[in-house]
Amino acid sequence: MDCYTANWNPLGDSAFYRKYELYSMDWDLKEELRDCLVAAAPYGGPIALLRNPWRKEKPASVRPVLDIYSASGMPLASLPWKSGPVVSLGWSAEEELLCVQEDGVVLVYGLHGDFRRHFSMGNEVLQNRVLDARIFHTEFGSGVAILTGAHRFTLSANVGDLKLRRMPEVPGLQSAPSCWTTLCQDRVAHVLLAVGPDLYLLDHAACSTVTPPGLAPGVSSFLQMAVSFTYRHLALFTDTGYIWMGTASLKEKLCEFNCNIRAPPKQMVWCSRPRSKEKAVVVAWEKRLMVVGDAPESIQFVLDEDSYLVPELDGVRIFSRSTHEFLHEVPVASEEIFKIASMAPGALLLEAQKEYEKESQKADEYLREIQELGQLTQAVQQCIEAAGHEHRPDMQKSLLRAASFGKCFLDRFPPDGFVRMCQDLRVLNAIRDYHIGIPLTYSQYKQLTIQVLLDRLVLRRLYPLAIQICEYLRLPEVQGVSRILAHWACYKVQQKDVSDEDVARAINQKLGDTPGVSYSDIAARAYGCGRTELAIKLLEYEPRSGEQVPLLLKMKRSKLALSKAIESGDTDLVFTVLLHLKNELNRGDFFMTLRNQPMALSLYRQRIEGRVAALQTAADAFYKAKNEFAAKATEDQMRLLRLQRRLEDELGGQFLDLSLHDTVTTLILGGHNKRAEQLARDFRIPDKRLWWLKLTALAALEDWEELEKFSKSKKSPIGYLPFVEICMKQHNKYEAKKYASRVGPEQKVKALLLVGDVAQAADVAIERRNEAELSLVLSHCTGATDGVTADKIQRARAQAQKK
Repeated sequence: MDCYTANWNPLGDSAFYRKYELYSMDWDLKEELRDCLVAAAPYGGPIALLRNPWRKEKPASVRPVLDIYSASGMPLASLPWKSGPVVSLGWSAEEELLCVQEDGVVLVYGLHGDFRRHFSMGNEVLQNRVLDARIFHTEFGSGVAILTGAHRFTLSANVGDLKLRRMPEVPGLQSAPSCWTTLCQDRVAHVLLAVGPDLYLLDHAACSTVTPPGLAPGVSSFLQMAVSFTYRHLALFTDTGYIWMGTASLKEKLCEFNCNIRAPPKQMVWCSRPRSKEKAVVVAWEKRLMVVGDAPESIQFVLDEDSYLVPELDGVRIFSRSTHEFLHEVPVASEEIFKIASMAPGALLLEAQKEYEKESQKADEYLREIQELGQLTQAVQQCIEAAGHEHRPDMQKSLLRAASFGKCFLDRFPPDGFVRMCQDLRVLNAIRDYHIGIPLTYSQYKQLTIQVLLDRLVLRRLYPLAIQICEYLRLPEVQGVSRILAHWACYKVQQKDVSDEDVARAINQKLGDTPGVSYSDIAARAYGCGRTELAIKLLEYEPRSGEQVPLLLKMKRSKLALSKAIESGDTDLVFTVLLHLKNELNRGDFFMTLRNQPMALSLYRQRIEGRVAALQTAADAFYKAKNEFAAKATEDQMRLLRLQRRLEDELGGQFLDLSLHDTVTTLILGGHNKRAEQLARDFRIPDKRLWWLKLTALAALEDWEELEKFSKSKKSPIGYLPFVEICMKQHNKYEAKKYASRVGPEQKVKALLLVGDVAQAADVAIERRNEAELSLVLSHCTGATDGVTADKIQRARAQAQKK
């Protein structure tokens, strides 16, 4: 017991603080921490160091390097800094690194140094530059506060939904404040700053002066501020060496401590346990660390190396070049069990278990004493709770063995708490391992939740460990293993040094038919990485066509999307693809695509016939209204006139919406020529347009006999050159030559060239003595094949010039 409490330090009469080592840091730092910009994320998060920052007193001689380490000092990323001067670093709640530059641009990097995005804090910040910055966390997300060269503050309470807010101006402020911080009160972010002996609180509307109650006299300046982890308490360090501690609203004083040191501290942070009545502040100077609270004495530690403080929910992390330690208030359960001469039920139960292992009769004496006081249940609960707050596995096991021993003598003690603590400690010990480097305490783990912890393991690409934890805790697959495998697959598709075939096969072998995994989401990620072919291969494993089709359409693979939609049997999905194809393809290609998909063509015909019926109904109503108009009395004429206009408007709207030309074309494709012609007459489709529609449709059907009848029905209003063009497009040169003979003189040369009859085209051009046509024919003459024709044209040109 004495050895165990050797690192306990009393602060007053009611609280002990202890500091123990988390890791022996093995990072190879080339510079001191004081020469770097440092940012460490809470909840055992990573550490970022920007070497050789831009300092006036020490200009950088080489390009700065941004390094990211785990809390145990394991390197995660290292990249040369190629952007502008950086003023401040900070981590968001999602463990993204925010780098605030001097020009007000904030660059966002991932845990592995991958660039995510950037945003600007506004033109005013750009013009006046950044003097100082703070990254803070609220219930809405992570925010950024900026102090500009004009001594104005700009902040955004949530960088995920950037809304810049310019804070009111502080009257008479001519220089930078001696210290400042951000507060979160009533769901609103504020800025608290010190100018000489005065404190100013800035909100979105006003600047107000605030005075801490009970502040010792003689203060001429505030040198440091610290806000607690939960934003409930505030500490102020004055130039008189006093530390004032109170509520963040500055309405209540908790205590005041004279540390007898007037030099400004490097850092000051709160160190308090959740729901604890004891409040303490940790202050760090160059070689000294001091813990002060509501007690006349303080706890002091000597710092052998330059150190950095990281405030946590239930304590303070302290890291240097060689060590990473945790300082916190000893939990109540641990204090009651381990303090010297303790007679708490948990202490007696622990002793009873140890004596039982020695096969000593004292075990029975201790156990009887606890049972006589009726405190055995309390003793078991104390041991379980204390085990959760222990960092060393041997002490955890000792306490849990004591709790298990005590449970044996209770009839109805619920085992859930004991089992859950065993599970939680096994998870915590796994992630605290040096190679993982997430030193969460039990309180932090419960606050963070298992889902967020799994997300952080995935973020570190520790997929096997995350899966093992899910399986050990028996989490539902959708929340656990499936989700992690999906993240792994999304990371896998980014490995561009592996072939598409190998990546797709590896993902399918690993995932198989795992419930809750969407291959379409993984394919979307692959497409976002520029790997379209890989995305298509992954979609082949997606069993739901409704998930395949949207991505295929996005990738411009509309015909494949149509095939998948038809396979699904979902008519609505087919119509969605058809609408997309109709907008994407020209009319001819659209109907050629439908021709190769009989089911899609049938559905399209049904839809068009339904729309035609709707058009006919509207037209009948329109003509009926017109007939009634003539028979109505004079007093009803205006009302009927309005009805007629409304019907015409509705008909026009349907005309535009239903694409009447497509309707006519579809009817022709379906063999309903008379209905198509009647519809064209009813809605006054010009003859030229109708001929084009019918010509295109019949050629698409390759119904050459019907096309011949159509061409002879009456004189073509569009001429016969389109007949030649459409037949050649369908690779029917025989039919094209037939129509070329009917083309008028003005377009004869072009028609003959389309069917490849260069010699006859030359004769027509020479006969017409048209220089443009001669040049056109000459451009189609190639090699020795058309040499005679080319000579003939040249002779014709020479004779024309002589004349």
